Amino acid sequence: MTDSRPQVHRARHRLLRDLGALDQALYEAVTVTETPTLDSALRRLSAAADHSKISFVAAATMALFPGRPRRAAALGLAAVGVASATANLLGKRLVRRHRPHRAEDSPFPGRHVPMPASASFPSGHTASAVAFAAAVGPAFPVVAVPFGLLACAVGYSRVHTGVHYPGDVIAGAVLGTGAAAVVLATARHEVHGRHAVGR
Repeated sequence: MTDSRPQVHRARHRLLRDLGALDQALYEAVTVTETPTLDSALRRLSAAADHSKISFVAAATMALFPGRPRRAAALGLAAVGVASATANLLGKRLVRRHRPHRAEDSPFPGRHVPMPASASFPSGHTASAVAFAAAVGPAFPVVAVPFGLLACAVGYSRVHTGVHYPGDVIAGAVLGTGAAAVVLATARHEVHGRHAVGR
């Protein structure tokens, strides 16, 4: 019987190579597109998302109101914790992808933020922002759309400011969604467990 493993390996290698080329092309398309009205805003947004500061401020604001807002804030912060730990302690250490190359003669240096020393894959900023939005939304639907849009903007800002490839951001979004799903499922299980004990 013919061993198909070499063929599978070659096909996987070609797929990864093609995806890498597409990722590079998308990144370069962003870097050469002139957007002076967006540069400053996206640079500030990207910096504001450092260490999940935006999510912490949003959670602190919601925590001022008892009931659903406060519970949503707690779920959001728990999801940020799971996403951040997974991205930084697992994802970046396993993949170790280099950050994008930023030419010193870039035509738009004003849009850049400092290049982090950590690995590029996945985007921790995106993972945390998406995790917060995805966990808060179901618990407090009135903020689902604005927080979702904000998370998307944070993700794009990491490409726009030259510190991540689009693929890093997509992976971060998937990771963040998964982190939120885990937190929400755990919270539901705990609620059902308390109800069962109280019967």
